[in-house]
Amino acid sequence: MSRGSAALTAARREEIIAACAELNETMSFREITIKEIGAATSFTRTSIYNYFETKEEIFLALLQKEYELWVDAMNAVMEQNETMTRSEIADTLARTLTDRPRLLRLLSMNLFDMEANSRAERLAEFKVAFGTSLDTVTRMLEKYVPEMDAPARQEFLYAFFPFIYGIYPYTSVTEKQRTAMVQAGIPYVYQSAYDLTFTCLKKLLGVNA
Repeated sequence: MSRGSAALTAARREEIIAACAELNETMSFREITIKEIGAATSFTRTSIYNYFETKEEIFLALLQKEYELWVDAMNAVMEQNETMTRSEIADTLARTLTDRPRLLRLLSMNLFDMEANSRAERLAEFKVAFGTSLDTVTRMLEKYVPEMDAPARQEFLYAFFPFIYGIYPYTSVTEKQRTAMVQAGIPYVYQSAYDLTFTCLKKLLGVNA
């Protein structure tokens, strides 16, 4: 493949992913189709199949990009700080994560189906980005909390990363959902994504205050 065609392929993939991201601002995963995504690009709908075989592959690529942007933000903080307290680590992780609402929204979707309906090579590309986010958080703990041993770091990761999947649905409640909770006798106490995440991280890191 020539350099020009490789650049064109990359540009068209990015255009498709960007179109999906824009549609997802106002439409649900269920509502968005390949046809809708194609209509938002500068080329024909059938051309999308040269780059992605399913809608799920496009969403998975969008989620991959969001993980990569989160990793970039974490790396930027680590480059600027030689030391951080545990409370500052909690703040950094909470802030860089909740600065990416699209990442949180995508994670609240059915990731199982997204992965199941994507080709192995696309899934592997996504897993690289996910794995890099795990590695980046691990490096942060190694750098700033050197007294935390490997089993403790693993325990942290296996508590924090599953928690991430529930942030969006717990902090983005519709009026219909609020009404239903009131009718069910469940008190709704609003917490921002940052507050919820920061509180969780402080507990995981043993921050008392």
